[in-house]
Amino acid sequence: MDGWNKLSSSLGSINFSQAGTKLSKGFNSSVQATKERLGQVAPDEITELPQEYKDLEARVDALRNAHLTFLKITKVYDSETYDYPTQIQESISELSSHIGYNLTSFAASNLKGTNLPAPNAPNPLPPAQHKTLPHALLRSASSASNVLQSATVQGKEDGLGRALALYAQGWEKVALARLEQDAAIREGFLAPWQTTLNTSLAVAMKARQAVRVSRLELDAAKQT
Repeated sequence: MDGWNKLSSSLGSINFSQAGTKLSKGFNSSVQATKERLGQVAPDEITELPQEYKDLEARVDALRNAHLTFLKITKVYDSETYDYPTQIQESISELSSHIGYNLTSFAASNLKGTNLPAPNAPNPLPPAQHKTLPHALLRSASSASNVLQSATVQGKEDGLGRALALYAQGWEKVALARLEQDAAIREGFLAPWQTTLNTSLAVAMKARQAVRVSRLELDAAKQT
């Protein structure tokens, strides 16, 4: 009974006259737009919008297209892996390590006091590595240098190993600068432009659609 009372109350709050008017206007606008698209309305029967408004529409279109075109490319800076495609293999390996670590940790903490053998607590996972090309070059050069230095006769220095160590130091500075650059691009460019696209330009597009609908309603009313 309460459900019926709520339904009756909801129906009673609806202004059917107003809803019917909106539905009728929406239908007439759709019919008018279809007629214009099919060429069934003479050009002189279509309300001409002011040239100032047309210029404003063109300006909004240009701004929106500029934002979309530029953001389509610069969005790569949202992910630090844009210049290091082989990071996918490293990501899969890291994911496997994380899953194994979590399973072992769960077993070690939950199998204590049971008849089942509990594994030893796993060693902590190494810190996550940045997956950029400069960081990858830094890691590979440093690793290669360590391999050569470890195989060097005691008391002697491997020239190639030393050169690779210096090479790695150079890439360490480049890698740090790369992270700072990407952060500056995201905060100083991508975020503001995306905000403009989602707010100011979105509002302008909605207002433009409202003007179009009003114009269609007016022209439809003229033909009735």
